[in-house]
Amino acid sequence: MDSTVTLTFRYDEIDYVRAVRADYATRLRLRPDLAVAAGVAVFGTYLSFSSGSRWLGIACVLLAAAFGFMLFVAFVIIPPVAFRREPKFRDEYTLTFSPEGIRFQTAHIDSQLQWSLYSRALIDKHSYILYYGSRQFSVVPKRVFQSSEQQQAFEKLLIDNVAEIVRR
Repeated sequence: MDSTVTLTFRYDEIDYVRAVRADYATRLRLRPDLAVAAGVAVFGTYLSFSSGSRWLGIACVLLAAAFGFMLFVAFVIIPPVAFRREPKFRDEYTLTFSPEGIRFQTAHIDSQLQWSLYSRALIDKHSYILYYGSRQFSVVPKRVFQSSEQQQAFEKLLIDNVAEIVRR
């Protein structure tokens, strides 16, 4: 099996949106946070109707609603807007992965990166998300592989060169 994998593609908005949502899902405790927000809303509703703490109850309900709204904006509004505002996502990418490193080529970029730049990777149903820095990542959509052999060769390179890999 050839150990060099070359991929040429353009990002679709859904590639980036799914990757951002997958990233959020690994960093945030979404279910417990939503459960707490729902509990605060229920407690606030109870306070509003059953005791003299009406204003505290209303404040609790508003706080829970604000938290829910923030999650909605983070998951639903921000990712597509960020994609549309970033010119680099409109370029055609040619990525060449080899044991020596990764070559990124676009109309504006031609760079050779070392695998050591990436500290971890997240593999989900739709993509490979390669992390560098604290919250920055590169996305390799699974749809861009031309064959299962090419995808397996990429995964082998990933396993050989990235220390922490999480599958979801």
